[in-house]
Amino acid sequence: MEGRVAADVRERVNGRGYALPLLAAVAALLLGVLFYYPVATVFVDAVVVDGRLTFGPLLEVLTDDFYVGRVLGFTAYQAVLSTLLSVVLGLPGAWVLARFEFRGRATLRSVTMVPFVVPSVLVAAAFYATFGASGTLNAALSAAGLPTVDLLPSLSAILVAHAFYNAPLVTRVVAAAWESVDAGAVETARSLGASPRRAVRDVVLPQLMPAVLMGAALTFVFTFASFAIPLALGGSQYATIEVFIYSARRQLEYGRAASLAVLETGVSLSLMALYLRYERARATERRGARTLPRRPLVPDSWTRERVASRLAVAGYAAVVALVFLAPLASMLYASVTVEGRFTLDAYRFLLERQTAGAAFQVKPFPAIVNSLLFGAATLAVALPLGTAMGVLTTRRFRGRWLVDALSMAPLVVSGIVVGLGLLRGLVFGVEAFGYRFTVAGAVAIVAAHAVAAYPFVVRTVAPPLDRLDRALVESARALGASRARALVDVELPLVWPGVVAGAAFAFAISIGEFDATVILAEGGGSYTMPVAVERFIGRRLGPATAMGTVLLAVTAASFVVIERVGGEFRG
Repeated sequence: MEGRVAADVRERVNGRGYALPLLAAVAALLLGVLFYYPVATVFVDAVVVDGRLTFGPLLEVLTDDFYVGRVLGFTAYQAVLSTLLSVVLGLPGAWVLARFEFRGRATLRSVTMVPFVVPSVLVAAAFYATFGASGTLNAALSAAGLPTVDLLPSLSAILVAHAFYNAPLVTRVVAAAWESVDAGAVETARSLGASPRRAVRDVVLPQLMPAVLMGAALTFVFTFASFAIPLALGGSQYATIEVFIYSARRQLEYGRAASLAVLETGVSLSLMALYLRYERARATERRGARTLPRRPLVPDSWTRERVASRLAVAGYAAVVALVFLAPLASMLYASVTVEGRFTLDAYRFLLERQTAGAAFQVKPFPAIVNSLLFGAATLAVALPLGTAMGVLTTRRFRGRWLVDALSMAPLVVSGIVVGLGLLRGLVFGVEAFGYRFTVAGAVAIVAAHAVAAYPFVVRTVAPPLDRLDRALVESARALGASRARALVDVELPLVWPGVVAGAAFAFAISIGEFDATVILAEGGGSYTMPVAVERFIGRRLGPATAMGTVLLAVTAASFVVIERVGGEFRG
């Protein structure tokens, strides 16, 4: 013991014991500059007018029945309906993936998660290709001799698109909880005479309900702060609070935009605090528990229950194909057809726009190049920052929950609010020492993308770090390695798959980020592929789906490349 204390003292004297505090300071500085200062700038606009603290803009919104009743009320209403639909679609997937072992399970799990990483504006394009006036649904109805339908814009389209996007999240959260159900408690209930259904009702469901509620809470947060989908599929008739914030910003009504942002952020942060509390409790309660084994889908002997289970799995696979894959397939189909006839006119239009379009028009090649450059720059910022925060949030120290909450705040503050803050705080400039410091729009876009991506890096790096055998680290420390050296040489190599997964998420999120980008790229040449897709939607379906197909291909390729590079390093 005395030897260890002496070693710690020597380490601190040599400066090596301050590696983690220094890491925390650097991470805090980056978060402060890229996130907290810009968001604070937005909130100041809600309570300060001409340099005086008045609360005027905020009070004006809070006392306006239109904003509190119509805007906030409708936003919450569609978020509740979207959440219910997402839970209904997500729970069967959690049951299938958590309880059964079968060939193709990993593939089905991967396909189920595809919508979660698809850019939101791409979802909008896919739904236009499916449910629009000239979409595949109406084409199929016409071929069958049935009357066509007009589903866009509509609340139903918004709800289904939100479910497409968030049902996989419910599946992932609930499946993880289902796989962690205490098998001993179930066996005890059965030994005391409980039937299988009674054991599920009295033992399994109580353990799953917190996960269901938290999955629903996360879904509500994401659909409450959704922007691209209501903007594209709802129009002005079904505008949410995010759309009104964007509209107020375009009309230069920054006080009103900031006040609406305060309302939205307050709701989102409250629900995210509940989710983080659940996560901490779950990590403590489930550690060391024996979990339920998955059953084979094709057993040695058949019973009515097992036949029903197999039919249920087949039905879920059909739902996955219909709900999650059909819209994307419709988008691909629409990009190469016109009235059922194969053609590449949409892609030729993009090429013509590139060579002959006016200077103010969106061109495809700059959009692709900008997206790739922003993705690489985002990776350079978000991956180290997310890894550092993953390390910090898995260390045991007083107040760790506060660090975790502060680090995850970017997950619930919408991209519109972050983009507005970066515009007001960094792009417009900050006066200090008699000089006005400003940053270019492209730099601000990278900052917004890094803020959006880094929480996902934290969430992929932190769990394997938390499960790491601490004896390995202690052995390295006993052999003379400093904390920093043990982190670099022992911990990070063992959790490298999580780092690679975080890199893939960061790059894909940057490629598909739309909310902040559409604010920061407006009027400049820093537009990206999602912005290009949105500019085409509603004007010409063919070019929108063609640009969406290019965006989908680049996003998929980024996952493949990063996974291959990660595999080489892991080997």
